[in-house]
Amino acid sequence: MRHEDEVWHRRPVWVLTGVAVVLAIVLALGATAVGTGFFGLFRAVPATSDDIAAEADARVPPRALVVADGQRMLVFGDSWTFGLGALTRALGYAPRTAATLGAHAIIDGEPGSGYLREGWEGGTYGERIAALPTDAAFDVVIVQGSINDRRRYPEGYDAAVTAAWDALAATYPDAAFVVLGPAPHVLPVDDAVVAIDRDLAALATARGWGYISPLSEDWITEENYLSVIDIGPVGLRHPSTDGHAYLAERLVDALRALAVPAVAAAETPAPGW
Repeated sequence: MRHEDEVWHRRPVWVLTGVAVVLAIVLALGATAVGTGFFGLFRAVPATSDDIAAEADARVPPRALVVADGQRMLVFGDSWTFGLGALTRALGYAPRTAATLGAHAIIDGEPGSGYLREGWEGGTYGERIAALPTDAAFDVVIVQGSINDRRRYPEGYDAAVTAAWDALAATYPDAAFVVLGPAPHVLPVDDAVVAIDRDLAALATARGWGYISPLSEDWITEENYLSVIDIGPVGLRHPSTDGHAYLAERLVDALRALAVPAVAAAETPAPGW
């Protein structure tokens, strides 16, 4: 008889009973858990296209994006949304965008924050979304970034994004959602940032949310890099005041391109639905 078999048969009955109980619990949980993997317990996203489609069908179709004066807007993101690099935060891309569109905006940016990474005040995107006011109502929600996850990507990334967006959609069910992908702070662009942009685009499209990619649309190139990004000790490779103004112009144009006319919003299905 092998040594391993001898060791196994010498184990007390209570150990074997405990193992059986644990296996029974795992099997029971695995039968009801969403997703796949090891009985679906250790994976937060579906593994098959049928599961993804079923999960998408279960969601409430998102509201179509309309750009009009007087709308209530939430711009949520990292240090770029915070306005870091601009002379004052009021000159950041987010308040400039809201002003151009005539929107009443709440700006929620935390430097250093990402879906996986804690920001200067210690919050990840998910934690900060959980702290947003539940009694507020927004017509448009813009979720920006983030390059801050590039050192921790990809482990747990898609699951963190999905959980954060689920919470955001549940908190503001009447809003139209637009994801503004990461923009490069250095060139050439980090491979992980390119992958993050690709993942966010796929996840947003699956929900029918609008997606804007500063990477694929070449917002920042070698030709305009120094006029957009402040590489000095103050800017720390964030957009300069002029850079924030430029980003606001590009974002306004992109939002208008995604939007449907107000009169047709109720009748026009959102992309992907």
